[in-house]
This record gives sequence, structure tokens and C-alpha cells, in this order.
Amino acid sequence: MPAAALFVSDLHLAPERPAVTEAFLEFLRGAETPALYILGDLFEAWIGDDDDSPLAQSVTGALATASARGIRLHFLAGNRDFSVGQRFARSTGARLLGDQESVSIAGRRLLLLHGDTLCTDDAAYQRFRRRIRNPWVLALLRRLPLAARRRIAQRWREASTRHNSNKPEYIMDVNEQAVAEAFRTSQAELMIHGHTHRPGRHVYRIDDRECERIVLGDWTTEQGWYARLEDSGSPELRSLAL
Repeated sequence: MPAAALFVSDLHLAPERPAVTEAFLEFLRGAETPALYILGDLFEAWIGDDDDSPLAQSVTGALATASARGIRLHFLAGNRDFSVGQRFARSTGARLLGDQESVSIAGRRLLLLHGDTLCTDDAAYQRFRRRIRNPWVLALLRRLPLAARRRIAQRWREASTRHNSNKPEYIMDVNEQAVAEAFRTSQAELMIHGHTHRPGRHVYRIDDRECERIVLGDWTTEQGWYARLEDSGSPELRSLAL
């Protein structure tokens, strides 16, 4: 049976992981849903909407095909693909979402986000995020030649790997106070996000309301993750073998 909506994040598609890319393309081909929400880090690095690499072309083409089949695509940027812009949206048929998006699906009020904004204990990352998301910085980056952007993206990936290897585990997970505040501000009853690579379901009691947070897992060469919201409003977190 078709789902009311499907949700994925943290695929980290990259040329060196062709099996993951093919698994996602197969997932798109078999998706039976009126709506697909991509909640960030679809790509390991997105250097700009003018990226002419085979990976960018094949993925955007597959998304456009899914859109033409009638699947409403929604894209919320992550920390790896924050430079996705309007050209990407036009070429794929996707609607670009904000950092935190409130939506109503199947009678449920949802809060959708990538998840990095909830990791408030990582002060160094939050400072970097504010700088790199500045519209002026983004505009300057997009004006650089493709080759220069590819070199910058590679350096950032290497630096991120080094820095994360030295951080305590709790810093790279969500802050529970930030989660509670997000529920209160949005009045959502269901939150779905990725980023932390810690798939699971968490139940909260927020101001006499029962709320649930679903964390999407990352896609590896062995396993992928997605959430499914049924027409009844019942959510599921599922894994698939790659």
C-alpha cells in the first residue's frame, strides 16, 4: 500500500560509494507515495547547482523522473549539501524547505529538520554553521570555479572527519532541552530528523502532550534507513539491506 509520505536523510552519496547511489536510485524507482521528504545530506558534498559530475547528473535526473511520476519532492538542506539552490529545485521538481519545517500529513502535525540545529552542545560546529550559511558567504562560494569548489569541499570533508574523531559522543548527539523547545515552539507531535546517524524512536512528555522523535539512520554500503507515515498517521522507521 502507498504511504502518505516517505522520509530519508544522510545518504551521503559520493562517487566512491556507487552501491549506495544505485540503492537510492532503486528506492526512488520503487517508491509508492505521494510525497518524499529528503531531510539533508543527500550528497556527501554539494558544490553547487552547476555541478556537472556524473553523480550529480544521475541523481538529479532520477529525482526529476520521480517528480514526473507524481511524487511531490521536498528537500531540506543538511550540513553537507547546504548550497542546494533554486536551479536544483527547478531541475528536479523539488520544493526547498527551511531549516525547520512544520507540516501536516495524514492528520499529524510534524516538525521536519536535518537535526544539526539540535546539537547545541557542539558550540564550534554551531559557530561554523552560522558563518557558512551567511547569504554573502554562500554567494561568494557559488561564484568560485567548479574546480576550486571541489577542492574546498574535499578539505572540509577531511577537516570534519578529523574534528569529529576527537569530540565526545554526547556533543555529536542532540541536546534534549533543544528537542523539548522545538516541540514547544512548533506544537508538533512528531519530529523526524537525521544527522546524528543514530536511528531510533524516542517518546517524550512535553507539557502534557505525548510527542515522538524519529531519528533516521545514515545509508552505508550495507544498510539504508527511511521513515514511512501511513495514511492512518501511524509512523514507522524501517531499514533496508543494500
